[in-house]
Amino acid sequence: MYKFFFNLVFKRMDPEEAHHLAFRWIRLAARVPVLRTFVAAALAPRYEELRTEALGLRMHGPFGLAAGFDKNAVAIDGMSMLGFDHVEIGTVTAQPQPGNPRKRLFRLVPDRALINRMGFNNDGSAAVAARLAARREIFRTVVGVNIGKTKVVPEEEAVGDYVTSTERLAAHADYLVVNVSSPNTPGLRNLQATEALRPLLSAVREAADRTVTDRRVPLLVKIAPDLADEDVDAVADLAVELGLDGIIATNTTIARDGLGLKSDPALVKETGGLSGAPVKERSLAVLRRLYARVGDRITLVGVGGIENAEDAWQRILAGATLVQGYSAFVYEGPFYARAVHKGLAARLAASPYATLAEAVGAETRKAATA
Repeated sequence: MYKFFFNLVFKRMDPEEAHHLAFRWIRLAARVPVLRTFVAAALAPRYEELRTEALGLRMHGPFGLAAGFDKNAVAIDGMSMLGFDHVEIGTVTAQPQPGNPRKRLFRLVPDRALINRMGFNNDGSAAVAARLAARREIFRTVVGVNIGKTKVVPEEEAVGDYVTSTERLAAHADYLVVNVSSPNTPGLRNLQATEALRPLLSAVREAADRTVTDRRVPLLVKIAPDLADEDVDAVADLAVELGLDGIIATNTTIARDGLGLKSDPALVKETGGLSGAPVKERSLAVLRRLYARVGDRITLVGVGGIENAEDAWQRILAGATLVQGYSAFVYEGPFYARAVHKGLAARLAASPYATLAEAVGAETRKAATA
């Protein structure tokens, strides 16, 4: 039914306008008590065997919404209503910014992919912090806050920019993510180099601890799939050295060659980050490499090309305690999270593992001892 609606309506609309329309419907449904209860019952059934503990937090399951969909923390309950076990809002910058000029979002339908060069369009960390502070929770869900660099801030002043957002947002975050991997903010990916990343993460950690004194806010870093293997290893080692809580692997890719893209070449050539099915293989490879390096010492979050339960299951076996989706939601619609949960429960039941936690990293460990 959704695929028919997608082809009839959304496919004919500008992708960003379609996103805003769907977003309004989700937010509206979450505001109507009887309707939201009915929708949650249909789309967010809970599976006791999928209950997950990660980052010191308890979640209904391992499957969450990746950053980028709800940039301004306006639809957390709506996305929880649709079945996502955690919602990562943002990316949020210290200063409000409109993002890059339109058109900046493109669908590659034959490839089940998206290209975006949104440019961190958001209301700024002060406005988002106020919104989170005023929020009255309808559905219990874990809220991650993803922060990035303001575009007009020079690279040499990036640390202060991230610290400002941390001071404003840490108190409202169940976990905090430092995004240094978007390709759409000039100079941002340079911060993935360990000599730049070490002082940045150390400053954010200190700011979070100084701002929130009654608990420890888990801190993660989100990396790109385009990092060379040795750089993936360096980030993994740094995360362990600094006592980071997790790594999110991975963001969008700037690569186009070798991905077997079938869409219109003019679309493929659009600048920006490519997400969806074509990044699946590399994102999985990065995740496996990270787990082989860090094991269970930190939490890994798998994201990138997770279209269905089998993709999510493969990330868990590779080493992800949590998994996230975004692009496939555009193509799969409101039943996306429900299908992933149902499929994960079935795969766990058919596996040799007694619990989901036991399955985390099992295939990577097996490969290492083969």
